[in-house]
Formats: sequence, C-alpha cells, structure tokens
Amino acid sequence: MSLSEVELEILENMLLNCKPMLVTQIVSEPKDVSATNMYLAGLTQKGYVDSPQKELYTLTDEGKKALGIQPITKEIAKNIIAYAPHDKSFNFYVDTDKSLHIHAHSLHDFVNKLSKIDLKIIEFHINRNDFETWFERLGDQELAKKTAIIKKRKVTGEQLRVLLQTTVEQHCQKLMELTEQPHSNLSETEQLHKHH
Repeated sequence: MSLSEVELEILENMLLNCKPMLVTQIVSEPKDVSATNMYLAGLTQKGYVDSPQKELYTLTDEGKKALGIQPITKEIAKNIIAYAPHDKSFNFYVDTDKSLHIHAHSLHDFVNKLSKIDLKIIEFHINRNDFETWFERLGDQELAKKTAIIKKRKVTGEQLRVLLQTTVEQHCQKLMELTEQPHSNLSETEQLHKHH
C-alpha cells in the first residue's frame, strides 16, 4: 500500500520523535491540525499508527515496515550496539581521501565523537550518506532511515549536530532497553580505560 506525501511526512515525523506525540507536535503548521487528524485516522485504520492514550499517537511496527524498516529483535539490537573492530568502525574524513584518523567503534562512541568533530565534517558525511551507510552496515535500518530523514530536511550547522546526537542517543537507549542492558553514556573504550 503506497503512502501519500503527507502520510509519509507524518510517519517520518513520528519515527524521528520516537515517543508518543500530540497532533500539534506531528504537524509543521498549526492550521494543518484538522487535516492531520484525518490522515492519522486513516493511518490508524491501516495499523501504521496507534493511539495508546487519548490524543497521543505512536508509530507501530507496521508503520515502520511501511517506511521500509524491519523490526529490531533483541539479537539484532545486541549486534548493533556491540563494539565494532577497527575495520568496521566509522572513520571520520575531512575530504574524500583525507582521513582524520578518528574512529567511532560503537553508537555511543559515535555520539561522543560527534560532539568533538567540526561541523563541516558532519555536513560532509551526511551529504554523502556516510552515516546512513555505516548504520546499515551495523544492521540498523531504523537509524539509517532516521539519518536519511534528517538529511532530507536539510538541517545544517549546530542544529544538525544536536539533532544527530539526540537521535542516536535516544535510539541507543531503546536498543539498550531491548537488550535489557543498563544505559551508559560512556563508550566501550572509555569503559575499558575506566576499569584499568
């Protein structure tokens, strides 16, 4: 079943937010509230959206599938958050053939590195789909899709850094809960150094 442009935008907004949302949080313009309510009713009928509480809406697994995302199992989540060896880590570049020799070995490590990397480097990588590609290689279709949505919205500068960090941190939290591991803001490397 194909989605209209508006339905797609609603589902993408809900995916990026990853928590129950009010209609006013889903729409970009307040005047669109009544139209959005109609779309939400249709999306709820299709099983893409659920309303667990009055006036709050969440994206269902079916809604994620409609966006091309398969549900993340506990096993997949463990693989995604695992420490990646050097050859599978994310390597930050200044330019196409100029490595910074800064590597992110996990999603937590990635968030930490984002805070230290120059904004031009973040913009360079997002415009080339490098983050998206790495997340897919980790087995994380959902985070890759969220990154694609951020790119599509043409977010730049410090706003891009903050949005990427927040998105990855929230996603990590969800993965940690799925694997029943306590959440930590320390990367695996930092944890190793802390214990030795």
